[in-house]
Amino acid sequence: MNRGAFVTGTDTGVGKTLVASALIRALRRRGLVVAGYKPVAAGAECRDGKLRNDDALTLADASGLDVPYCRVNPYCFAPAIAPHIAAADRSVVIELDIIKREFNELQRISDAVVAEGAGGWLVPLGRDLTMADVARTLDLPVLMVVGLRLGCLNHALLTAQAIQASGVRLAGWIGSQVDPAMPRPVENLATLDAQLDVPCLGVMGNPQHPACADVSRPLFAGGF
Repeated sequence: MNRGAFVTGTDTGVGKTLVASALIRALRRRGLVVAGYKPVAAGAECRDGKLRNDDALTLADASGLDVPYCRVNPYCFAPAIAPHIAAADRSVVIELDIIKREFNELQRISDAVVAEGAGGWLVPLGRDLTMADVARTLDLPVLMVVGLRLGCLNHALLTAQAIQASGVRLAGWIGSQVDPAMPRPVENLATLDAQLDVPCLGVMGNPQHPACADVSRPLFAGGF
């Protein structure tokens, strides 16, 4: 098995980048050289004539390695839309061979690679290609970020089921309180603890939520 982790989520905008960068920094504090990897990104701005995605830049900053941007993020598209649509608009075919090649180069210069998906587990990347195929190709244990809001129980359980059915190892989950008005967050977390058969590796609370003190748990405090 390859060294590192693949960070996926129950939806887009649930905090995957925060979790991935926190994991990179946690591993670096243990003395490891860690590379961040964002294979596919949709939503970028032109900087000095080149497209740059904020999530990929955040991972690169957390890793502290001097790596060409195209290695951290080989597929970068400007519009913040579904990646397969953005790729089709530019007549680009996302290829697993290229994703694996850049991953291998990052592995060569690091002790571990933390890769972040785009959107959720089954986001399409092209005809007969999804983000799940990327995770399988990289052969990394998967961390699932659960966006804590109404409906998260169904989304989390379905995502966990899909991950495990894909033949990769789901190593744990992280809660991310994306909705400050979510009712009964403590009870929802208890349900996730009971029904997901992998450990909770932390919960990112929202300081605007009155129950934040009961919800927050340190990320990766129990190890990874």
